[in-house]
Amino acid sequence: MQKLHLSQVLSQKLSPQQIQFIKLLQVPTAELEARVEEELEINPALEEGREEEKKEAEEDNFEDNYEEDLAYDDNSVNLEDYLNEDYGGYKMQGDGNYSQDEEEREMPISSGISLHEQLVVQLGFLKLDERLRTIGKQLIGSIENDGYIRRDLEAIINDLAFSQNIETDLDEMEEILRKIQGFDPAGIAARNLQECLLIQLERKEHPDDPTVQNAIRIINECFDEFTKKHFSKIQKKLDMGDEDLKDAVNMITRLNPKPGGISDGLVKTQYIIPDFILVNTDGKFEVALNSKNAPELRVSRSYSEMFDAYDKSDKKDKKLKETVTFVKQKLDAAKWFIDAIKQRQQTLLKTMHAILDYQQEFFVDGDETKLKPMILKDIAEKIEMDISTVSRVANSKSIQTEFGIFPLKYFFSEGITTESGEDVSNKEVKSVLQSLVDEENKRKPLSDDKLVKMLNDKGYNIARRTVAKYREQLQIPVARLRKEL
Repeated sequence: MQKLHLSQVLSQKLSPQQIQFIKLLQVPTAELEARVEEELEINPALEEGREEEKKEAEEDNFEDNYEEDLAYDDNSVNLEDYLNEDYGGYKMQGDGNYSQDEEEREMPISSGISLHEQLVVQLGFLKLDERLRTIGKQLIGSIENDGYIRRDLEAIINDLAFSQNIETDLDEMEEILRKIQGFDPAGIAARNLQECLLIQLERKEHPDDPTVQNAIRIINECFDEFTKKHFSKIQKKLDMGDEDLKDAVNMITRLNPKPGGISDGLVKTQYIIPDFILVNTDGKFEVALNSKNAPELRVSRSYSEMFDAYDKSDKKDKKLKETVTFVKQKLDAAKWFIDAIKQRQQTLLKTMHAILDYQQEFFVDGDETKLKPMILKDIAEKIEMDISTVSRVANSKSIQTEFGIFPLKYFFSEGITTESGEDVSNKEVKSVLQSLVDEENKRKPLSDDKLVKMLNDKGYNIARRTVAKYREQLQIPVARLRKEL
């Protein structure tokens, strides 16, 4: 039996203007130009150039647009769709918290012959018939960008049967694979790291050299121990002296674990373009937006005049009425986009000035230990904006200083209480931790327990699990893996 229930729900809706602003806010400078070009292409009412001066009464503020009751408001999106996102915790620890759902943009690609093309050329030097050459090309096509074949050979055999109508077996595939593994770069077409290293060792100029032979024995017989740096176990198992072991390990560590490397022409080339530029003039800081953040845009005068002419004409004509609606939509969209760009500039500068005020001591000389504990909430309260807005700015923007270019998320960190009761940034603790590891005796690296004790002696009240977390964030391996001969 169906029943009717009445209920009241209070929810916020985002207008199309707000959505446009939110999307533009999270776009970094490097991508803004492409976004503007895209809008210019799809909206004929938007033009490049300085906006004409208008009477003050005619000027519309972006905030006012939020309140306007336009026809498009029927398509408003629930606020939760944009604000209730997971930012890895609003505290913004500054350890890789870039938004995961940001759209991947096309970047310039390097020119030149690709890795696969190089291998096909080398395949042509082998005296193979058409059938075997096709099998070779299928294997080369299965090589990934880092140089490995990770697909099971049985699966490649099935592909050949279905797509090329070629029947083969595992022995024949292995034989052709070994030929390809003899191509340059050395180690190409390996199925795992162990095979990759062995291929390179077996292709050494002097394969009978004792060091080469010892290295091959280590990879063949003690690969697991080698990856875990259990050198004493290797010595015992292979009955190898200290110097012989050291020479062999040094040879192995100089091999290329990713023979595909960056030789593939499809590897993307990325460029860092700062969003802000900070200038320190005799202790006075000046923050400027990168000029690419301030494109000169205006509403097309011809479209405005067209709308005025149509709007004053007889609207009984259905086609004319549709034209008026279309022109109005394009004019509104152009105006919204220009306002969103302006609001983006204001929000970026407002946020950056707040960060500068909060971390002023750091910006004087770039000393990481002078960074204060700062979370998104601190800046959000300072500029009276939502935490999600600050997160969008911090997640994808960077600033150029006289000490280098820093992502804004670098300035956000949690606080650690020292023995004296003072709050310091975890950046400072990480910096001290890195120094301790850099200065340790690599033959007897410091364990996490020893690092905790040394940090406590320096006045940092920190637990072992926190040291382990910071060590992982700094990409410092455990003590056993830092050991050197």
